[in-house]
Amino acid sequence: MATEKTGVWKIYALAMIAFMVGTSQFCIVGMLDKVAVSVGVSISTAGQLVTVYALSNAIGTPVFMIFADRMGQKKKMLIALGVFLLGVASMLSLQGFGFMVLSRAITGLGAGIYSVTAYGMVTQLAEKGKQGRAVSTVAMGSSSSLVFGVPLGRMISTAHGWKAIFWVIGLFCVAAVFLVHRIIPNIVSNQSAPKPQTSKWSVLKTPQIAAALCMTLFVFIGFSIVDTYITPYLNNTMPSMQQNISIILMLLGVGSLIGSRLGGFLADRIGISQTITGALIAQIICLAGASFVSHIAALGILVLMLWEISCWTFGPIQNFNLMSMAPSVSAIALSLNSTFVQVGIALGAGIGGFVVKQWSVASITGISALSALIAVGFLRSSRASSQKQWDAEHGIALD
Repeated sequence: MATEKTGVWKIYALAMIAFMVGTSQFCIVGMLDKVAVSVGVSISTAGQLVTVYALSNAIGTPVFMIFADRMGQKKKMLIALGVFLLGVASMLSLQGFGFMVLSRAITGLGAGIYSVTAYGMVTQLAEKGKQGRAVSTVAMGSSSSLVFGVPLGRMISTAHGWKAIFWVIGLFCVAAVFLVHRIIPNIVSNQSAPKPQTSKWSVLKTPQIAAALCMTLFVFIGFSIVDTYITPYLNNTMPSMQQNISIILMLLGVGSLIGSRLGGFLADRIGISQTITGALIAQIICLAGASFVSHIAALGILVLMLWEISCWTFGPIQNFNLMSMAPSVSAIALSLNSTFVQVGIALGAGIGGFVVKQWSVASITGISALSALIAVGFLRSSRASSQKQWDAEHGIALD
């Protein structure tokens, strides 16, 4: 019993660090105007700080994980926090927008490595049968940063300047390094034998995994289409609620917390596949129905909150899903999934901007629903590939 409680405490510690890492990504959105003024650039130019963070996370994380797959999990986590701390320190000490972009790239890389390593580690720390909840606990730490990161960044930057929150994050990161060093066991990667580095990319050649990663891509394209333009969407479709936008955004953030926890609970109770299917269907229903109920503010907010819950039900469990598909290369699969998430967010923001410019901001929910529908198609493809693999392994002839 004592060992089980110790494992749970370690999982929550990793979730707290995930909150810090997530806050570093999202807090800058709430104070982008202040950052822009401080370095003498436009807000649109300052927005590149968000883009470079995501791209560094998306590209750098899988490259690192491929070359470090035989490294112990604890060592990878300490390296991740070291890189992250370097990025935060350079953000505070170096002057000029160019160095700020570089700092965000370094921070994004450290954050990506930490997240992937943490998801893989908690499944080994958790009691058997509770891995889904362990994954969702870490995801809840990340999603908490969505709820508090943006308003926290705004509030602290208004009172003490935008660098103040990065001082807090930096000090927290130093504490996190010592915490990980003392309490996290040196779990060895589950790679059973060394392989040529080029063969690690073969995970993408597995139809089941490739389809699952495409599912991730389209889910997060759909999520980003709405999430990026949620404030103008609310102003346009619920004009009577313009004075309460911050409250609505906080409620949607609470929805992400509920979804993160609900996903793990459902995965352990009804299974990964059923949970993912239900989350995708719920997204389509909510998005398709949003345009019909948005004129009734309370109902429109409820539908958007249910959509947020379903998105965050999918997110963490998709990590567990991929780990189940590829246990021997789980770190590679997780890092690739992280890449597809970040690319999906970038594409969704671009697609959403095109939709808003060419049609109207109210159209974003319909386009997002279409993206979720495409994700369902990839879910079916992944399942079909899994069934064919099972039949082949058990000697069942295919017509």
